[in-house]
Formats: sequence, C-alpha cells, structure tokens
Amino acid sequence: MDMRFLMKQAQAMQTKLAEAQQTLRVEGTAGGQSVKVMLNGAKEVQKISIAKEAMDPEDPSMLEDLLLVAFKDAAQKADEAMAKATGGMGAGLNIPGLKA
Repeated sequence: MDMRFLMKQAQAMQTKLAEAQQTLRVEGTAGGQSVKVMLNGAKEVQKISIAKEAMDPEDPSMLEDLLLVAFKDAAQKADEAMAKATGGMGAGLNIPGLKA
C-alpha cells in the first residue's frame, strides 16, 4: 500500500476527529436537572448551570457532589457520542485508541 496515501488518510481522520471534538456538545445533569454541565467532544467544559435550589450555604458539599455527578454524566455521554461520530474511522488500520 502507498505510504503517502495512508498518511493522507490518517491526516483526514485526525482533522475529522478534531472537528468532532470541537463541535460536539453534550449535557450532563444531576439533582433532577438542578445542576447541568455542558462539555464538548474533548471533554472541555463549555457551560455550567446551577439552579438556586441546588445552592445550600449550610451544605456546600451537596453542590460539589452534584457538580461531580453532572460532569461524570456529561463525560460518559461525550465518550458515547464521540464513539458514534468516529465509528469505523480506524477500521483496518489497527491504530490504538480508534475502535473499528
């Protein structure tokens, strides 16, 4: 197989992956949607929303826990969405990290 062709294919896949990471948006929630965390495909925080009822000055650890749960929820959704968006991208290339 032509090495230049493979390199072009790899660069195109890398570009597509980077684009998907930046454009994808997923939202994780906790506490009956009182805390929301939005991530992109690279799992970078894009937005955090906290409802008033989630803020208890007497128990800040509750809000910390809700934020953690919402982030984990969003991270799982980002993983699933990225797997779907890039599904088959590495088929036949046997590149670690790219599932066929």
